[in-house]
Amino acid sequence: MIALRRTRRDRGDSRKELNMKNSRIDTRSLTGVALFTAIVVVLQLLGSFIRFGPFSISLVLIPIVVGAALYGAWAGAWLGFVFGLVVLLSGDAAPFLVVSPLGTILTVLLKGGMAGLCAGFVYRLIAKVNEWTAVILAAIVAPVVNTGVFLLGCLVFFLPTITEWAGGSDVGHYMIFTLVGANFLFELAFNIVLNPVILRLVKLGRASDSRRRSGQ
Repeated sequence: MIALRRTRRDRGDSRKELNMKNSRIDTRSLTGVALFTAIVVVLQLLGSFIRFGPFSISLVLIPIVVGAALYGAWAGAWLGFVFGLVVLLSGDAAPFLVVSPLGTILTVLLKGGMAGLCAGFVYRLIAKVNEWTAVILAAIVAPVVNTGVFLLGCLVFFLPTITEWAGGSDVGHYMIFTLVGANFLFELAFNIVLNPVILRLVKLGRASDSRRRSGQ
């Protein structure tokens, strides 16, 4: 009986230690995501002053990719959502809000959220094979999805308006080369060129997390 009670007590202590450890991990993850959230807000506000074509560039895709790699796809989706929210509040989407407020909100929030979500899923899938490949593919996927969802939103909600903006020229050509072309190429090149930095940040984050866990 005494041995049985000790076994039950030991099991109870083990569960408490496990719960405390999981709580520490969750707290660190929340703190990390909060830090990346602040970085996304600041970088997007700074990027709003840099324009290629009619819209400002997005400098936030790198922290979104890093956050998605470190904390998971849903963290990437959250960071992308914050990115979209800042775009809406900064007035960068004003030309579209005048035409369709609901369409603008859905498009802007969805394109950011999906970019982070897809980058996180791609990283998680490929990292099991090769982390360098996982990082560069995630860095490529983020601007591709961000721009792709934006173009889809334009087709669904704003096609008549964009047809007027095109002024009689081919609408598809106008959307790709005037609306998003320069921005997309800049964001894609920016992510690819800084891929070593992204990889380094991910490795540093992983190493820091491993040290903290081993120290518990």
